Amino acid sequence: MMEIVKFNDGEIAYDFSPFFKVYKHGYIERCVPIIKVPPSHELPTSLQSKDVLIATEPPISARIFMPQMTKLNSKLPVLIYIHGGGFALRSPFDPIYQKYVASIVTEANVIAVSIEYRLAPEHPIPTGYEDSWTSLRWVASHANGHGPEPWLNIHGDFSRVFLAGDSAGANIAYNLAVRIRSVLPEMKLAGMILMHPFFMGSKLDKMWFYLCPRNGGLKDSRFKPAAEDMATTGCERVLVFLAGRDKLKNAGRSYYEELKKCGWEGNVEMVEHDGVGHVFHLLKPRCEQALDMMKRLVSFINQEPVIISWTSKI
Repeated sequence: MMEIVKFNDGEIAYDFSPFFKVYKHGYIERCVPIIKVPPSHELPTSLQSKDVLIATEPPISARIFMPQMTKLNSKLPVLIYIHGGGFALRSPFDPIYQKYVASIVTEANVIAVSIEYRLAPEHPIPTGYEDSWTSLRWVASHANGHGPEPWLNIHGDFSRVFLAGDSAGANIAYNLAVRIRSVLPEMKLAGMILMHPFFMGSKLDKMWFYLCPRNGGLKDSRFKPAAEDMATTGCERVLVFLAGRDKLKNAGRSYYEELKKCGWEGNVEMVEHDGVGHVFHLLKPRCEQALDMMKRLVSFINQEPVIISWTSKI
């Protein structure tokens, strides 16, 4: 049995629960332990998974999931998934994300690249953005069929690339999508899925100040999207999920409303599930709202009509 030891003696300097605490002597105590499981952990027999090294300096990895292929050269959509956790928790190797990303692959029949980024506060923002950008460029290197990963070269359909993330991962996904059009125009995103995005509302989040020492305050467009940035979003379609009991939902709704009128020429859809909180789909993946959310996500990727079983705000 694994024993978790917490060296938490001393006075707390900063308390950012439920994410982490910082003690005056410098020790950082995460409120959620870092747990990593192997690619085979509780993996359905219909899937295969492996870890890949994307960069060595700094070290960045990803976990790739793919259905067991019955046709030698069949092509599947590619989903790039970015985990949440307030920029400070979790990883693609966490049991929660292992299970959730695998479930998307099973339901949507896609290849998923669940990417890693170095966590704050040890690695302050913008480290998470830059590591994720490195991973995005790595995925893009397979578009011509000559990248380092055979699964993507052989089975990835690069006319159907989707970017997705939850919470802080949704924030990172949005910022990557804005950057793509001007810096990586050869990377064509078919769509972006933002689940309970971590955007700033009317007040500056104190944790953002701590995680990002060189921030732009209330005008920091990474945390509070600006209309001129949203207009350059480098994808054709966007799906935004909100949760009725999530304190971040108003900022997410503001993003949706601004995206509709900023001059961006794509299509955006918003779905709000009542009676549930932030990232409920990760914590209770079999609840009725989470099942509805999965149906809508799959429909968005495969552009198929969704059979609605839950009354959601649209």
